[in-house]
Amino acid sequence: MMPELRRTNQPRNPVVLVSPVADNSAMTWLDESRLSALYPAHLETQSERASRALAHAGFERLVIFSGRERVAFRDDIPYPFVANPYFKAFLPLARHPDCALVFAPARKPELIYMQPRDYWHMAPAAPEGYWLDHFHVRIVTEPAQLDAALPDDLSTTAAIGENILIPERFAAVNDTALLNMLDYQRARKTPYEIECIAAANRRAVPAHQAARAAFLAGAAEFDIHQAYCRAAQHTDHELPYGNIIALNEHAAVLHYQHLDREAPHESRSFLIDAGAACQGYAADITRTWSSDPAFQELIGAMERLQQLLCVAMVAGAEFPVLHDQAHQALAQVLVEADIARGTPEQVYAQGITRYFLPHGLGHLLGLQVHDAGGQLADAAGNAAPPPEHYPWLRLTRRLEPDFVVTVEPGLYFIDLLLNELAADPAAKQINWRRVEQFKPFGGIRVEDNIAVGTAGPRNLTREAFAAVPA
Repeated sequence: MMPELRRTNQPRNPVVLVSPVADNSAMTWLDESRLSALYPAHLETQSERASRALAHAGFERLVIFSGRERVAFRDDIPYPFVANPYFKAFLPLARHPDCALVFAPARKPELIYMQPRDYWHMAPAAPEGYWLDHFHVRIVTEPAQLDAALPDDLSTTAAIGENILIPERFAAVNDTALLNMLDYQRARKTPYEIECIAAANRRAVPAHQAARAAFLAGAAEFDIHQAYCRAAQHTDHELPYGNIIALNEHAAVLHYQHLDREAPHESRSFLIDAGAACQGYAADITRTWSSDPAFQELIGAMERLQQLLCVAMVAGAEFPVLHDQAHQALAQVLVEADIARGTPEQVYAQGITRYFLPHGLGHLLGLQVHDAGGQLADAAGNAAPPPEHYPWLRLTRRLEPDFVVTVEPGLYFIDLLLNELAADPAAKQINWRRVEQFKPFGGIRVEDNIAVGTAGPRNLTREAFAAVPA
């Protein structure tokens, strides 16, 4: 059981002091020497996968564009840049628009590196890092030069990207067969990639601790978010996804997207779903806290359920089966907490758990927070749709060694779903007084990032928490 949290009475909108553990500048979350040692084998694996995909789709060469900045409608203010994940798979340039990677099997890849002559914005620095010697690098200063730097004959070349200047020059752009095979292969992470995701977890953990300290101090959602970003040393745009910082009833909104500037009169509970980035790879961590003993006990029950599921993330396991087991275990939690009555088997069979856990157990994690390929049955692109009762399940594949997945069961008190449950014949099984008791707390989610290994699962998130003082 997680320890009971206590908080003293605080004035509304207090000044939030960042706790000592929040100073991530002193944290050794990034080991560049280790990444440097792992990178050559990673690049070799990426090259082999790209070669197989090209042969499968019938092309001889591949050009992957990093992406272009987009501006708001009838404006010149750009949206935050998000790099093409297929580009990031080869080299750690997550903040570099208008670059291109030229790949052909058995040849050293070429990077066309955009370094514009610009006094309005800070131009990218000269390329450097552990990856540099593995590429031919050509520097260009404007988009027209990028196109001119590409090979003259692109009749057997496929391109991957968006807003390509002259798409008609290529044999195909975003060919489905090519992308499906790359996506399917990408689920298995290289040791380099697993280290990047582990480092992102190490970066996120002190920020989670800073956010928890701010919650206990009575801070508003906005101030908690600021404490998190400072500790992670991320701006909003550098986060792999928008932080979910949810106090009280807001925790019942699965992707709660706002940040209240005013602290609530009483901070009863806090759900934080927030990650960090390392070399283009993401961490995705959720924790729930409460100052109420009864709700904290319910959090403890979900924590134990989640840890049992983490241990079950082994090679050969079917993820939809694991998801179904999560619902069976949740039925027992609901009965033991006197939220639902009857046996756990009856509660599960009547579908009651689906009103309290409407999302999937987890998803692939890596270059994207919801990494591609989770619903592919094979490299040919045949689909593996989610089960009818669980339409939001993002991962439907059998787990293999070196998959990295999230495990994030939840228990929520969502008005919309509770109203549907009230009209269900199973409503008579519900202790509605108990539901009303817990509704002001919103909900619970606990999420870790798991690397599936041949010797069993490796919990990257718990490793990171264990390495940092509480």
